[in-house]
Amino acid sequence: MVDILVVEDESIVAKDIQKRLENLGYTVSAVASTGKEALEKVADSPDLVLMDIVLRGGMDGIEAAEIIRTQFGIPVVYVTAYADEKTLDRAKITEPYGYVLKPFEDRELHTAIEIALYKHKMEKKVRESEQWLATTLKSIGEGVIATDTGGQITFMNAAAETLTGWTQKEAAGALLKDVFCIIDDKTRHVCENPFDRILKTGKIVDLDNNTVLIAKNGTESIIAGCSAPIRDGIILGTVLVFKDITEQRKMEQELLRTQKLESLGILAGGVAHDFNNILTAILGNANLARMYAAQDNVTEKLTKIEKMSLQAKDLTQQLLTFSQGEAPCKKTVSLKDVIEDSASFALRGSNVRCSFFVPDDLWLVSVNAGQISQVINNIIMNADQAMPEGGVITVRAENVIIEENVLPLNPGEYVKIAITDQGVGIPKAHLQRVFDPYFTTKQKGSGLGLSICYSIVKNHDGHITAESDLEAGTTFYIYLPASQEKEEKREKPEELLRGGGRILLMDDEESILEAAGEALQCLGYTVVSARDGKEVLEHYENALKKEPFDVVIMDLTVPGGMGGEKAIQELKKIDSSVRAIVSSGYSNDPIVAHYREYGFCGVVIKPYTVKELGEVLHKVLHDTF
Repeated sequence: MVDILVVEDESIVAKDIQKRLENLGYTVSAVASTGKEALEKVADSPDLVLMDIVLRGGMDGIEAAEIIRTQFGIPVVYVTAYADEKTLDRAKITEPYGYVLKPFEDRELHTAIEIALYKHKMEKKVRESEQWLATTLKSIGEGVIATDTGGQITFMNAAAETLTGWTQKEAAGALLKDVFCIIDDKTRHVCENPFDRILKTGKIVDLDNNTVLIAKNGTESIIAGCSAPIRDGIILGTVLVFKDITEQRKMEQELLRTQKLESLGILAGGVAHDFNNILTAILGNANLARMYAAQDNVTEKLTKIEKMSLQAKDLTQQLLTFSQGEAPCKKTVSLKDVIEDSASFALRGSNVRCSFFVPDDLWLVSVNAGQISQVINNIIMNADQAMPEGGVITVRAENVIIEENVLPLNPGEYVKIAITDQGVGIPKAHLQRVFDPYFTTKQKGSGLGLSICYSIVKNHDGHITAESDLEAGTTFYIYLPASQEKEEKREKPEELLRGGGRILLMDDEESILEAAGEALQCLGYTVVSARDGKEVLEHYENALKKEPFDVVIMDLTVPGGMGGEKAIQELKKIDSSVRAIVSSGYSNDPIVAHYREYGFCGVVIKPYTVKELGEVLHKVLHDTF
């Protein structure tokens, strides 16, 4: 039963309305003749108020309706003889649920009441939903920010306030890009704003890996999340959900270091074996070259020494990449050699063999080859341990095109690697957890290997998954984005790039000063040596007055003395246009990876050949690096 409060100052009219309402099946809970009386009787909470606009006393119906709406939340329908614009404009401000002009028919009154009751009911549900949603969004641990179609912030929850340093009051109406300031952790470049990306694509977008949020006070947090359009046929705005993963990322890095130490122990025997083989070949060819020094085949033997030395260099680089916390720069390569070398390397001394199906036209990828090698190594070693009686591990690679919504990957071209063993399969209950840190079914093992693989592949914007059969074995699938860049291949030995000019060479190793100095002279340069950064500064400043140096080559680290990092800062004060090359055996060092940011013009990694040294100098002197 619907209870209605009638507010009408003419008693005859009030009785007529009451009778009509009762005939329509409604209950009249009370009748009031003034605005003040209406406010007293509305306290009994009727379902609806029929309000005359012109009332006796100091308060008319519009004033009374406004109080009823704001303080009691009860719907009001005006029943009045006034329809002029001024009255209507005043009435609209009170947000009435209906407006019935006298005289009216019962059907008009009934329709107005039912529409008002339904509208009020729906608005109440919406308000309750909004309240529930707002309370939920405010209480969840992830940051939530909503914007309108102009990118202006309309909502921000408590978690978002904490992460951004902005309060809801401060952020309301501000542009998302001004509050949600994000950069790439590696490049330090500003990331594209999620709002702009949604306007371009109209789809849900994920925040890029290594996204850093800079709070209002300058505090930085590594975050993950996604942003989606708010739609009602058209885009009405956007909602952004994100969380702080700084601690999670630190834990992943710590897990990576721990796993590398464990894996180094497993690989140490194989590394020593391979390294001794290479050294044996080097020493053997060196002895032969000495014996045949007067004969024509000395060049052939020296070529073999160089080839073996380059293999030793590659092996050393693999160890450095494997053991360092910071990853070297990615390179565009074909995975064919990486896959075959890594898999074969992991099976040294095993009774398990690999069968490879890798096409020659496999698409190129831009990867950290050392880390991808670590992923292959880890999976192959797990497969080996699953086949104690021996067997075959099948490794396949192919070019695939991923369509939208097929895998948790952006649509596009990928290289797919499948590694299948013939061992004991993984139970279904365990399969879902194989990538979880510390999860293991082995008696000895950290449970970190596959979680590291997962982290590495994800950091390459790829995907890794597994399927298993207790009778047929296990297959791991790895997807890596294809690259459009050209492969960075080692060039075959060619004629040396000779030059001319004065070179200041700094290194704390006497043997390197002698060898590199002689190589530079062979290339046509005049060389002055220094053993640390202090000597470099003295030589360079003195030479400016007479015959300046064209290039300075500096070792990065000098035990007990000034190294290249400090020396380049001081050189820049003396000569802002100094041309300096950094030299180091640690290719993973951030200064080597981002040498220009530290003031250097070029980089040469130890051990280097005379040809490589000549090429670097040529590029620096001709500004082509």
